[in-house]
Amino acid sequence: MEEQVKKLASYWATSPVFDAKTRGEISALLEAKDDKELAERFYRDLEFGTGGLRGILGAGTARMNIYNIRKAAQAFADYLNSHFGNTSKSIAISYDSRRFSREFSEATAEVMAANGIKAYITKELRPTPILSYMVRHYKCQGGVCVTASHNPSQYNGYKVYWETGGQIVPPHDEAIIARYGEIKNYEDIKFIAFAEGVKKGLIEEVGVELDEAYFAELLKLSVRPKIGRENFKIVYTPLHGTGGKIVPEALKRFGFKDVVVVPEQAEPNPDFPTVKFPNPEEPEAMEMAINLGKKLKADLVLGTDPDSDRIGIVVREGDDYRIFNGNQIGSLLIDFYLSGIKDAGRMPKNPLVIKTVVTTDQQEKIAKHYGAACEETLTGFKWICQLIEDIETGKNLPYRQYICGGEESYGFLAGSFVRDKDAVSACCIAAEMVAYYKSQGKTLSQVLDEIYLRHGAYLESMVTFTMPGMDGAARIATIMDALRANPPREIAGTLVEKLRDLQNGQELNLTTQLTTAIPLPSSNVLQFILSDGSKVSARPSGTEPKIKFYFSVNRELPTKARHDELELAKTSCAKRIGELEQAFKALIN
Repeated sequence: MEEQVKKLASYWATSPVFDAKTRGEISALLEAKDDKELAERFYRDLEFGTGGLRGILGAGTARMNIYNIRKAAQAFADYLNSHFGNTSKSIAISYDSRRFSREFSEATAEVMAANGIKAYITKELRPTPILSYMVRHYKCQGGVCVTASHNPSQYNGYKVYWETGGQIVPPHDEAIIARYGEIKNYEDIKFIAFAEGVKKGLIEEVGVELDEAYFAELLKLSVRPKIGRENFKIVYTPLHGTGGKIVPEALKRFGFKDVVVVPEQAEPNPDFPTVKFPNPEEPEAMEMAINLGKKLKADLVLGTDPDSDRIGIVVREGDDYRIFNGNQIGSLLIDFYLSGIKDAGRMPKNPLVIKTVVTTDQQEKIAKHYGAACEETLTGFKWICQLIEDIETGKNLPYRQYICGGEESYGFLAGSFVRDKDAVSACCIAAEMVAYYKSQGKTLSQVLDEIYLRHGAYLESMVTFTMPGMDGAARIATIMDALRANPPREIAGTLVEKLRDLQNGQELNLTTQLTTAIPLPSSNVLQFILSDGSKVSARPSGTEPKIKFYFSVNRELPTKARHDELELAKTSCAKRIGELEQAFKALIN
């Protein structure tokens, strides 16, 4: 066993700062000489990725537990006190339906209170976007949402927010994680009892007043009010998460009265017993809702992940129910929202759409069609929201007014009162969109085809390799290093024209060997631009033990193209996507 792992394990097995169950858990591993499991639990500290801390529940420095939660809270408190000085400070805290989420939230409040920072904490679990709004509503200096989003049930996580309402970005995340690493003794962490914090006015629970403030802002997002609400049925699933009460109420206030929640998935449950993965990206996760939708002949089936920041959309078209992927959802919502704002006479002078580097380029064409600029950010909604903040504060010029935007991983945000992807508002806008097009006699597939005919056919896919643990992390690093050192010169018989390396901020033309700068923060992402316009992106996940490969192809269409020409283009795109996937799988293996 590596000496450092042994030292840390012995500390966790013997120190009275840990409870008897925790000490016993590690002692049993030491007695069994389970070096592999001990290494997995102690080979590193949890790290901040695109979504903050996230990991498997259990004892150890690399696991999610109340001791690492307190440690993270202490590091965050130290940084807040250092950064904001002697001014009064507060923090917003909320949580999802996972194991220990309430306990971890209370632990965070207890640490903050002991460090002189007032903690506002929701009385009940609430969606992540409401936490983002909560930071801004109470004018807090930071926020924490205890959630592991769409991860399996053995995970929990800790999303950290700045005073902007967005998740932390450099230099704040770097400073907090540095402080986290400096805390070696858990005995040094300060905290007081939750009841004592409440009594002293350092902890305050909030409820209905926060929801009402959020709903008031939400209603301002409607662009086609009252159109198509009658005889429109929605089936919704929160997938055992936070959306069960909030999303149906939001839809009701948007004018949708006929909303049925999938009964087996309505109540919060940390085991997510009806799904393998509580993620609306997975067709299997939406299966129960789709079946109920078919039974009730619902017009629209909606699903949100456990913390209600990702949206899944399934639409009835005749007797069939069509599932739309994240890129398609984003393109449809952006097109609908911009057209609605334009028709309502609400389009500002300098409108802006924001997408990420792995999201379909079709969205840039949609934005330009409505006279909006389109900016690109790194993957992760924190970067979208940081760009919004930079523009509003004059750090990114010229000034443009953010309208909407999103990412391929089923995230969308309209307006800027929330600074994270928001599936609550996205559900309302999606319902308004489908209802409006139904009133016009159009299916969503027909609308998507209209977008293709206007801007060209686009198709995207993603291949994911899951590589858990210490060995997996090393394997992911090896793959990225190999692709960086020896980039492929062709993929599936097509030349690679450009290599975009977002880690060193350079785009290399492989033909001319000329480089140009990429104006984005450093990130471990590689993109291969092929001579036929196809794009392949490689990126380790910031929140899961995965490496992801994104494939994007497109086919231009002639002006006033016929539908048979569009069908041929879509078939060509599908064939090309398959070729790229197979070629890249062979390359990686």
